[in-house]
Amino acid sequence: MNKGLLKAWNDEKGFGFIKSDTLEHDTFIHISALKHMSRKPKVGDTLYFEVATQPDGKTKAVNCRIEGVAALKVTHKKSNHHRVAKSNFTDSFLGKVASISIIAVLGFIAVNKYSHYQSSEQFNNHTPVITNADLATFDEQYPKTVIPKSTQNFTCDGRQHCSQMTSRAEAVFFINNCPNTKMDGDGDGKPCENDSRFKTEW
Repeated sequence: MNKGLLKAWNDEKGFGFIKSDTLEHDTFIHISALKHMSRKPKVGDTLYFEVATQPDGKTKAVNCRIEGVAALKVTHKKSNHHRVAKSNFTDSFLGKVASISIIAVLGFIAVNKYSHYQSSEQFNNHTPVITNADLATFDEQYPKTVIPKSTQNFTCDGRQHCSQMTSRAEAVFFINNCPNTKMDGDGDGKPCENDSRFKTEW
């Protein structure tokens, strides 16, 4: 064990140098070598230390202590392997059961709250509920316009007048699917009623 004085210390970087009369060169010391001491070192402290050679060939102080400064007490807990094993088993089994139970309860509460929220929203907003009876009358109240299958090849190309149509089916397609057409003056869904070319089709 060597004895020396801490001649330099960089508190920010955590290292310094020890000067010893028994060694030719100053010895590098890192704060990690004094982590068991109750306070940080300061210049002028008397240190007891051993010297170790690092893989790069440089030396450093190890197993250090500061003269007159108490070392921190390290308490070792008594271990009971049987109790630990039992505790681990209990914790793991009961922990899983408890976790699953908590998740199930939270899920149940969330579903109930959402259902209650939906019910209250419908009640507060007087949202009408569509029944099967309503669906049965939709077709009567809102009849669909049947477009002949032959119109599948028709496309909106900017034509607007009856004189530009080649058939009644094409005229029906245009008034139902294309903007700005001028072929259904009375708005009854029957285009070009006054066009003699299509009267036979009506």
